[in-house]
Amino acid sequence: MRDFIITVNSTVDLPKEWLQERNVPVIPLKYTIDGETYTDMEGLDAKVFFAKLRDGKMATTSQINPEEAREYLEPFLKEGKDILHIGFSSGLSGTYNSMRIAAEELKEEYPDATIYIIDSLCACLGEGLLLYYALKQKESGKNIDEVAQWIEENKLHICHNVTVDDLNHLHRGGRISKAAAVVGTVVQIKPIIHMDNNGCLQVVGKERGRKKALNKIVDMAAEQISEWENEIAMITHGDCIEDAEYVAKRVREKLGIQEVLINNIGTVIGSHTGPGVVAVFVMGNQR
Repeated sequence: MRDFIITVNSTVDLPKEWLQERNVPVIPLKYTIDGETYTDMEGLDAKVFFAKLRDGKMATTSQINPEEAREYLEPFLKEGKDILHIGFSSGLSGTYNSMRIAAEELKEEYPDATIYIIDSLCACLGEGLLLYYALKQKESGKNIDEVAQWIEENKLHICHNVTVDDLNHLHRGGRISKAAAVVGTVVQIKPIIHMDNNGCLQVVGKERGRKKALNKIVDMAAEQISEWENEIAMITHGDCIEDAEYVAKRVREKLGIQEVLINNIGTVIGSHTGPGVVAVFVMGNQR
């Protein structure tokens, strides 16, 4: 049986060291801010990046094209390895489609290879949580077909519970409608967002005040996990570590999940959420 490798996009937003320790290759997206273009995970420090956004700088992002996707994937095929790629949600980026096109071309040249390009319908540490469990499946001895099947069967059980300071960054990036963004302009009204089954962001509520919004995303997660055993929860934040730590404390108390991974949101996704985003990711009954 051929060995296989699991690859991800940089939008997985896990710490670089975490990914390197587990030998997970990252296929990065890029972003441009203040006239300079950077590679996600290798560019600006989070504090520097979010300081620029707070100063009014605009960041734009670019998807991976098929040529770049092929350049990243082909070396593994040359090594005789099969590939299982967990891709950034097609509801937010054309990157998945570029990865798929590249894979179709490579399958013609490497007919003995198995290549799975999976649309995770997830973003940020939602992708990260899916990767976490996929790696455990591989470590338990599952082959590439079995791991791919597990991901397809479980990806819609990855719950994304998000609050942002306002919705203007998401609107400017085309991730939500103008009508939805109006909520984000009301002082002290904090939007509550989730990822729907199409891999798109949807505003599902609002809370008056930051603390209520942070509590709400934990309450949502608590409802979602009623029939699931979660050995880990993941929390991302946009340069607001104190809020993330508060949410982690609430997760341990209310959900009973003691292992919590906290990481800054990546610069590509952070370009659209802006500073101040906090999100909780768990496996649950439904999104």
